[in-house]
Amino acid sequence: MATNEPTQIAILGAGTFVKNQYIPRLSEISNLFNLKAIWSRTQESATSAVEIANKHFGGGEVQCKWGDNGLDDIIQDPSITAVLVVLAGQYQVEISLKLLKAGKHVLQEKPAASSISELETALCNYKSISADAPGQRIWSVAENYRFEPALLEGKKLIADIGKMMSVQVIIEGSMNSSNPYFSSSWRRNFTGGFILDMGVHFVAGLRMLVGCEVVSVSAMTSHVDLTLPPPDNLSSVFHLENGCSGVFVMAVSSRSPKILWRVVGTNGTLQIERGFQGQHGYLVTSYDANGQSKSSFFPFSGVTEELKAFFNDVSENTLKKGSQFVPEQRLSFVEGARDVALLEAMLESGSRQGELVHVKKF
Repeated sequence: MATNEPTQIAILGAGTFVKNQYIPRLSEISNLFNLKAIWSRTQESATSAVEIANKHFGGGEVQCKWGDNGLDDIIQDPSITAVLVVLAGQYQVEISLKLLKAGKHVLQEKPAASSISELETALCNYKSISADAPGQRIWSVAENYRFEPALLEGKKLIADIGKMMSVQVIIEGSMNSSNPYFSSSWRRNFTGGFILDMGVHFVAGLRMLVGCEVVSVSAMTSHVDLTLPPPDNLSSVFHLENGCSGVFVMAVSSRSPKILWRVVGTNGTLQIERGFQGQHGYLVTSYDANGQSKSSFFPFSGVTEELKAFFNDVSENTLKKGSQFVPEQRLSFVEGARDVALLEAMLESGSRQGELVHVKKF
């Protein structure tokens, strides 16, 4: 249900992901909002993103904002009710909190934060902002894997495999010089580097599939490819609260990329694997007690779905004036915090040569 007036939004950030993903995906659902402005630190990068947006949206209406003054304009503009924050990981939390304090709803790109200490401070500040505010300010973290149709299908099918016996998550990434994110300076100066930035997706998929939290981990990490920030390899054993254990293995850069979740149960097995069938997506295969298998392919659509869910939340929040409003759980900052906490536990264990680390609860 939507109000008559579409939500006025701004985008903070004009990098690769905004240009290649946000703007095209937003243009598919442009009836849900009105894009008023795009901001970047420099005029040059803001202008290049606005040019792309105007091609997608037509009309040439999108305002170009940059630098401190441009950011202040957006913060102080009462007509902008929601902001998409797609910036370097080091700055997102600070800017998101500024926007929330100014009364805006925020959809912030993942990872939720760079560390557990930043997460704790962020949640504490968010609580105090919410306590002072008349209506609920929405702080969502964009984690498209919680909206990918393949993982939603897997979540349904997991009930058929019986009691879980083992879980495997295998990530062999393709983060080399031909990848547009390879030279991204913020990821190189980020604690946990690409493992944290990329890994939150696969952790989100794991947590969603098994339907319970990881309690403890033991991991080994290494730094092999010196063109990447350390560590670039992680092998972890994890223990779930349902008693089952599993492995999470991640190589940031592999010559033969592979992404796979596999859950083995007493009555069958479920596997979700990255693939290409005319378009990129995931192949979901379930094996029954007799070893018979059924497969379906689901193209990627998580980014569009999460954006739709966020705009729906903003519109519902306006209609219900906060009283009976319940935001989409899959977008909540706490869910994003849990993804980061699990990876931080693995990285911490790796730095201590495999010592058992308990995952911080949020």
